[in-house]
Amino acid sequence: MTIDEARDFIRTHHRAVLATRRRDGGFQQSPIAVVTDDDGTLMISSRETAMKTHNLRRDPLGAVCVFTDSFWGQSWASAEGRFTVESLPQAMEALVRYYRLVSGEHPDWEDYRDAMVREKRVILRMTIDRAGPTRQG
Repeated sequence: MTIDEARDFIRTHHRAVLATRRRDGGFQQSPIAVVTDDDGTLMISSRETAMKTHNLRRDPLGAVCVFTDSFWGQSWASAEGRFTVESLPQAMEALVRYYRLVSGEHPDWEDYRDAMVREKRVILRMTIDRAGPTRQG
């Protein structure tokens, strides 16, 4: 699977697991929803206080495994790369784009924006360096 093929898969499949590195070198994994932004980067919504956010601020390398809603089967994609963390207020428009890509239009955008501030939301943005699977066993 090429990086472009992984991006295309993620455009229509959003369920995933994010893996980051803990301070002690172990892995921390989180179920997440991921989208492909217009520039080809991946976006994940998180909170300032979440361990995945702390981990990526310290060590920006991470990976996602993305799968179909049915989970089982041979359709899945893996992507590895470097993350940046976008905090509010700069992250607000990216959070709106993220919501639209996952769920469509929100019934009350003012309420959504207020919730993003209350929840101290951030965007975790990943540039893909490697994608897979590249072969099946």
